Amino acid sequence: MRIHRFYVGNEVSLKKDFWLHGEALLWQWNKVLRFQEGQQVILFDTNLTERLYNIEKLSKTEAHLLMITEYEPRLPSKHVYLFWSLLKRDNNELILQKATELGVSNFIPLITDRTIKKDFNFERAKKIIIEASEQCGRTSIPHVREPIHLQKALPEYSDKFPIYVCQQGHDRVDVKEKKLGLLIGPEGGWSANELAFFSDNNYQHLSISDFVLRGETASIVATSKVL
Repeated sequence: MRIHRFYVGNEVSLKKDFWLHGEALLWQWNKVLRFQEGQQVILFDTNLTERLYNIEKLSKTEAHLLMITEYEPRLPSKHVYLFWSLLKRDNNELILQKATELGVSNFIPLITDRTIKKDFNFERAKKIIIEASEQCGRTSIPHVREPIHLQKALPEYSDKFPIYVCQQGHDRVDVKEKKLGLLIGPEGGWSANELAFFSDNNYQHLSISDFVLRGETASIVATSKVL
């Protein structure tokens, strides 16, 4: 039987023996997953603590958990910041989910000259990232910020690590940095002003395909190539 993982943030102290009183979590255990006493669960928190517990007692209002073992944190091999121009429909959610599974550490949604959709459900984004982390087995939860304009975002980060502009038709680059940024353009491509901005500030370009990729595809492919 598959053992479910749950992120508890900093709201629960993962002791060896404790009573859990989280209303939302207990509702999920009782009403959705139909857990029974004697089943096992994995809990992990913001401190990168991850432990396997046995459910000793379970009711609608509380659960008695007894630790079985503690796991080593499972973390991405690199610290990747994904900058992407907001897309239409549910494609932003696909990026958040799949890039979390691949190991992205930080998500920075961008507003560019050709961005069409500019609204972003921040709370929904955090929920998707947490659920993806729970399911894929990583112990760290990626950080996501509110959308920011391209020309404001890049100066804020570019002195901290190299940022690669992911585009078709450039030389293949072997990315060796342990901390880096990936920049994915909008559905209509970069504007002339943005391309001039990249050139004036000497941003490196990274070719990820011989073909034109959709924004969500480019985000996933670029992430998989550097991690």
